[in-house]
Amino acid sequence: MRSINIGLTEQQRKGVCELLNNDLADAYLLLVKTKKYHWDVVGPQFRSLHELWEEHYQILTANIDSIAERVRALGYFPVGTMQGFLQLTSLKENPENLPLATQMVSKLVDDHEQIIRNLREHIDKCADDFHDEGTADFLTGLMEGHEEMAWMLRSFIEGESLQADGRTPEKTAVGVN
Repeated sequence: MRSINIGLTEQQRKGVCELLNNDLADAYLLLVKTKKYHWDVVGPQFRSLHELWEEHYQILTANIDSIAERVRALGYFPVGTMQGFLQLTSLKENPENLPLATQMVSKLVDDHEQIIRNLREHIDKCADDFHDEGTADFLTGLMEGHEEMAWMLRSFIEGESLQADGRTPEKTAVGVN
């Protein structure tokens, strides 16, 4: 095998790829959960959630491919089995009975927020510990995408408790007295 000379040591590339494989496992499990909820949601919010989750799982699918390709670009192999994903993920599977639509949304928000926290930590490690600013930048883009998806899902839940003036009972807009 030809050696890789991109300004990162073998140890740095290996450390980065371990982080990326954790991110890949999280993304894959979130994809499976999003698809399952997309298929099974019922109730008055069926159409809006069905369409939103289709959009999200398309984004997640593209992210998964990008993460795996980043691992390959650094000279390693991405995890690629369900057993491997389940061993590396920080998310929980939740195989219980099918939750109500709002509970589905809440579970996905929790997962996106867990991934965001993980990505923040991985960004710091890539930049500070492994000196791989390219992967740190790549992960920043993924994090921003998860922040947007989490916001959309949170907005769905928060919309159920809006007051007539558009504020939630416990919150007011930033800068508004």
